[in-house]
Amino acid sequence: MPAHVVVVGGGFAGLYAARGLARAPVRITLVDRRNHHLFQPLLYQVATAALNPGDIAEPIRHVLSRQRNARVLLAEGAAVEPDARRLRLADGLALDYDYLVLAAGATHSYFGHDEWSRFAPGLKTLEDAEEIRRRVLTAFERAEADPDRQRREALLTFVVIGGGPTGVELAGALAEIARYTIPRDFRTVATERARVILVEGNDRVLPALPPSLSAAAQRDLERLGVHVWTGKRVTGVDPRGVQIGEERVAARTVLWAAGVAGAPLARTLGVPLDAAGRVLVNPDLTVPGHEEIYVVGDLAAARKRSGEPIPGVAPAAIQQGKHAARNLVATLRGRPRTPFVYFDKGVMATVGRGRAVAGFWRIRMTGILAWFAWLFIHIWFLVDFRNRAAVMFQWLWHYLTFKRGTRLILETPEEERFRAVVGVAPPDLDGWPPNESDTERIVA
Repeated sequence: MPAHVVVVGGGFAGLYAARGLARAPVRITLVDRRNHHLFQPLLYQVATAALNPGDIAEPIRHVLSRQRNARVLLAEGAAVEPDARRLRLADGLALDYDYLVLAAGATHSYFGHDEWSRFAPGLKTLEDAEEIRRRVLTAFERAEADPDRQRREALLTFVVIGGGPTGVELAGALAEIARYTIPRDFRTVATERARVILVEGNDRVLPALPPSLSAAAQRDLERLGVHVWTGKRVTGVDPRGVQIGEERVAARTVLWAAGVAGAPLARTLGVPLDAAGRVLVNPDLTVPGHEEIYVVGDLAAARKRSGEPIPGVAPAAIQQGKHAARNLVATLRGRPRTPFVYFDKGVMATVGRGRAVAGFWRIRMTGILAWFAWLFIHIWFLVDFRNRAAVMFQWLWHYLTFKRGTRLILETPEEERFRAVVGVAPPDLDGWPPNESDTERIVA
């Protein structure tokens, strides 16, 4: 019987690993707790109502539908038993494997303050994006109805924590929404006066880029009206705002883009992890002591030849997934595995409409040229042609009109439960949406 390869994770790394084994004499089982492949770099566009969830996601079954040696399971990996070569699933079932490719990705890291997650959601999934969109749009709606000036100011203050690509893109998009997209829709509040604050602990935003590009991005953000605070650390987050050192900022919408941690599944391997919970892999992307296990993508703490860490970006994940597949095929054919060599295709980030920064090798681009390069590359990496066409059309429409067509506010399950019991929408409670115990207390 052909060797059984289990791939955990349907992101770029896992998907390209599975695709790389399309002609190999193996049986592939791809396991993911969601049924779709997600293009995470464009999640902020869903969060800020520029794109629909379906524009950046594609069912994994559809992507692999023509690959006869691959099947897809909607399940969550709970633990790996390396000695038994077995993957335990969250539902109690198990999968035996000959080779395992772990591409489970990363989750939010609040640096030991997980209690902040309730008040400052991160951006890793479609559910995260829809929750952020709901909070942002609801803040404008409540500001329109609230007669108290101080509460209005807090509702119209948005704090983004983390000055990496996600934070920069979120802050720029929020500023554009407030200043260009919705001012004509409101009568009481002047949305143009909304305050967007981007907080970064390092001395500059986009620290992975050259200083000249970081400076250009900060200038573009400030032209949009974003307040960029560098060299500052967040020391507290609560329902009423953020504590930044000695300064208190009253804000009802706080978004987290400051840190990531490896998926919990890595801890079950029993191998060394780095400070972020990622697996310290061998040069060929295998796990120390277990040559049949590969770890790729955001879960792998891999390094360049220079010793620098490989960034957690889509091109790196794709390259690692392909390389793991090549090494696995080499093993099946009795050939030696080769070390992974990362080909750095550059780093880029968009700041707003017609504004972006990009660095490719020694090439530095800013402004409209960088923005078109950013647009083309992100369109290219979308998996399905239908998605590419839809995203291109919507982006062109938004660029010409400043309109965002998905400004819908949907009630959360907690809000629906509150309305069903009480008969009215929930009030503007601190820390809404509540957890289960809060819901029971409110209803009682």
